[in-house]
Amino acid sequence: MKKFLLILFFVFFNSVSYAEMSDKDKSRAWDCSGIYMANYFLPSGESFEYSMKEKSMASVKVLKSYALEIGIPEKEWDDGVNKAVDKHYGSKYDKAKTEACHSFVENTIPNGAERVKKVVQTLY
Repeated sequence: MKKFLLILFFVFFNSVSYAEMSDKDKSRAWDCSGIYMANYFLPSGESFEYSMKEKSMASVKVLKSYALEIGIPEKEWDDGVNKAVDKHYGSKYDKAKTEACHSFVENTIPNGAERVKKVVQTLY
């Protein structure tokens, strides 16, 4: 009986861990959403490529979509994003941070790069 309960516990624990985003990844996803939103609303005079804005907005949509898919409540997600937007809004474009966020999205979300490309194509 103990073995059965132990096996059941490990199966349940492993299935839950695959279905959730760790707190560290969730915090990073929120931070990246804030960086992406800051990119979209760059202050006047800031130089950027228009495609960067498109990719930023698409990445925000993909991050939220993935968060909802894995069961993060929408209100929790939106609250985290709003805090990150407040933190980054009005900042200058930081290529290194943006590229790090692109890598995060591509490595954390299954088919992340493809999902972002698909959303970019549907923005307009």
